[in-house]
Amino acid sequence: MQGSASWRGSTGGGATAAQATAAFTMASVQPEQTSPIILAENLTKIYRSGPIQVTAVRDVSLAVEPGEFVAIVGPSGSGKSTLFYLLGGLTQATHGRVIIDGVDFASLSDGERTRLRKHRIGFVFQKFNLLPTLSAMGNIEIAYAVSGRTEGGKKVPLDRVYLDHLSDLLSIQGRLNHRPSELSGGEQQRVAIARALITRPAIVLADEPTGNLDTKNSEAVLQMLLRSNRELGQTTLMITHNPEAAAIASRILYMRDGEIVREEAGSRAGEAAPGVQSAAAAV
Repeated sequence: MQGSASWRGSTGGGATAAQATAAFTMASVQPEQTSPIILAENLTKIYRSGPIQVTAVRDVSLAVEPGEFVAIVGPSGSGKSTLFYLLGGLTQATHGRVIIDGVDFASLSDGERTRLRKHRIGFVFQKFNLLPTLSAMGNIEIAYAVSGRTEGGKKVPLDRVYLDHLSDLLSIQGRLNHRPSELSGGEQQRVAIARALITRPAIVLADEPTGNLDTKNSEAVLQMLLRSNRELGQTTLMITHNPEAAAIASRILYMRDGEIVREEAGSRAGEAAPGVQSAAAAV
């Protein structure tokens, strides 16, 4: 991986499921270095409405190593978005389990799952989800404030040097005082990425991050995700319906009918970093 270690996100640690008790704290999580940072075992999600039941995810198992960039590809209705919500702890599995950085989601209370998400996972969504009344800077700052990062019992102030680095990395330096309505789609998505990265999460989960963008903006955002993966050391898992977008990943998993049906290496893995600046400049 490229980039200075000083800019890499803190991945924290992970404990065994037995250690995730009511006294759970983020500092207590100490995973083994060789463990997958994302582990899904026999995941199944069934939605029920009266006598009708739909199996959205069917017995899925996967492992993602620290620092990997993995894409999950599938058509509408393949179960990829449900899998995204399961891996992000946003919904609970009907069967199976999800282990994030050594911690079994099923062993945690709702509050503990929320804290784990806030400290370990950065989310990037298709619809940006920026607050319209706040500037780009305000959206990033409020995400950091909500994360509630503490050290030694004291709140950790936002690292302005790190924010400057992210702004440079994502080419949004001159746009931070603008509201979302004053930004292009590509700029809004890059602000959303900065918002996801400002808490230095171990994992970035991106759900159709280029779904609302044109080709030029899509390419720029994909390059930014790849560059942040390399330079900040975060593990990235991206959901997409577009095989061309998925090709930027180092590994691609294909879903259909709720199952992972095949796996292959990304054809563009390792190629994109040199073109990041030129792609972003075109947006």
